[in-house]
Order: sequence, then C-alpha cells, then structure tokens
Amino acid sequence: MTTGTLKTARLPGSQAMLDKLLLIVALLAAWQILSLVAGPEVLTAPLATLRRLLQLMAEPQFAEHAIETGSAFAVALVISLTGGLVLGVLLGAHRLSGEVSEPLLVGFYSLPKVTLYPVVLLLFGLGMSAKIAFGAMHGIIPVVLFTMNAVRNIPQVYLRAARSMRLTPSQLFLHVLVPASVPEIVTGFRLGFSLTLLGTLIGEMFASQRGIGYLLIKSMETNSTDVILALALLLMILATAASWLLLALERRVHVRFGP
Repeated sequence: MTTGTLKTARLPGSQAMLDKLLLIVALLAAWQILSLVAGPEVLTAPLATLRRLLQLMAEPQFAEHAIETGSAFAVALVISLTGGLVLGVLLGAHRLSGEVSEPLLVGFYSLPKVTLYPVVLLLFGLGMSAKIAFGAMHGIIPVVLFTMNAVRNIPQVYLRAARSMRLTPSQLFLHVLVPASVPEIVTGFRLGFSLTLLGTLIGEMFASQRGIGYLLIKSMETNSTDVILALALLLMILATAASWLLLALERRVHVRFGP
C-alpha cells in the first residue's frame, strides 16, 4: 500500500475527529456567550464551572457520593444487561410469547417511570435498593426489545442445523442464538447503559439521601447554579465518553458479525 493510499485511508477518521472537536468548540463558545448575556448567577461560564467541579471533587464527601452512585449504577446495569439478554432470547425464541409481550413492553417503556415512584418506594424503601430498581427499570426494556427482535430475525437455517446436531437448550442459547444476535444485542446494551444511568440518577433524586442525584436535587432546592452546572458537566463528560466507546464497539461488532 502506497503512502498516498495510507493518507486517504486515514482521512475519514481524521475528519470525524475534527468534526467532533469543532462541535465541542462551538458548544463551549455558545455556552460562554449565553453566560455573558444571562449573567453568572443564571448560567456559570465554562471555565468557572470547571473550577467549581474540581473544587467539588476535592471535597471528601464527594467521593462518598460518587461511590454510592457508581455502586448503584453497576448493580442496576448488570441486572439490566443480563436480565434483558435472557428475557429477550426467551421471548424471541418463543414467537407467541414475544408477540404477546412486545406491546406490553413498549407500553411500559413509554410510561414515565417517575409515576411508579410511590410503588418503588413502597416495595424497596429509601436507599440503595430503590436506586437500583429505578436504574434497572429504565435500562432493561430496550435490551429486551433489541435482543428479542434480533433472535426473531435469526436465519432459520441456523436453527435447523442446531436441531440436526441435537443441541440442548443451553447450547442453543450460548452457541447459536446469542452469537447470531450480537450486533443488535450490542445496540441494545448501548441504549440500556445510558438509560440505566439516567434511571439511577432519578432514583437518587427521589429515593435517596446520598449520591450524585441527591447532590443535584439539593442544589436545585438551594438554587446553587454553579453546583448544578458542575455536576451536569461531570455527568455529560462521563456519559459522552462511555457513549463514544460503546458506539465504537458497536460499529466493530456490526463489521465483524453483520451481513
């Protein structure tokens, strides 16, 4: 491969990175302009927000809140991904069950989960369990739906080959259904990751006295704009980084396992 070909091959990736950097610069510039127009009491400037975030992270209590949020999110994510994968495969493999349950799942997915706040509190009370429940409720449905549709679209020749080889249900699950559905499953995992994080934070805002979500709601009550924006910036950075990594993984998986 010649040098010119190598430069051409690198161009799309370099252009995409440049586009992302330009977008970030444009957003920061718009943020700075809005801060100047509205005033720092309404909208803190980007640099001042970053300084406030570093101050918050240096406080000893912040580490405790961050660990609380991270622990709840990790457990909720495991429940969302594993539970969604198993349910999606089962419902996708049994067509009648999938056709009956899909409208129910879509209806539950479109329902604002905050309306279930009293029920979650009644079942789990205040604390870690309620936050995990909120997170899992948000994240598990897209994983189920994507996995179910992926299993439904598996070529029938794979299933006939599995029957001819007399595979057990567990072997069929591990060696046929899951590998053939990997691209769509990864897409569901990416959406489930984001929604689980959102649900965990909502759970902390309404059903906890610790965590990043709790700090957010307390800052709203005291009208601490600088803290609100600092925490929002932290969450945006973490969520964007995770989303980029998962999107890159999704593209690689689609190239590797896609048609």
